[in-house]
Amino acid sequence: MAQLSRQQADADAEARFTAANREALSFLFDAQKLFLGEIAFAANELIDRAQTETHLFSEFVSKLAASHSVNNLRAMYEECGQHQIDFIRRDCERLFKHGERVIEATSKLFSNRPQK
Repeated sequence: MAQLSRQQADADAEARFTAANREALSFLFDAQKLFLGEIAFAANELIDRAQTETHLFSEFVSKLAASHSVNNLRAMYEECGQHQIDFIRRDCERLFKHGERVIEATSKLFSNRPQK
């Protein structure tokens, strides 16, 4: 009888150990998926930012070449400065929204785990 009880205790311990390993592995895969998604997002953001900066710079150069007076230069600097400020504002808004999504995904990653 004692040996049967010992075998049952060993089987219960093995089941708990297996479940804990399964949960840890699942957590690691989910964290890896989140991390790789963030790397892909960062790469896309860098490419998008480089394209936008290149476009803004080419617009600045073309307007600089087209301006022929001091008033035209002042207007061009004001317009290009406003474009740059708008770009920075949109970029910051996009990054804040992404930060919210990352925080939400991370909290879901931790909240889906059983509390013991």
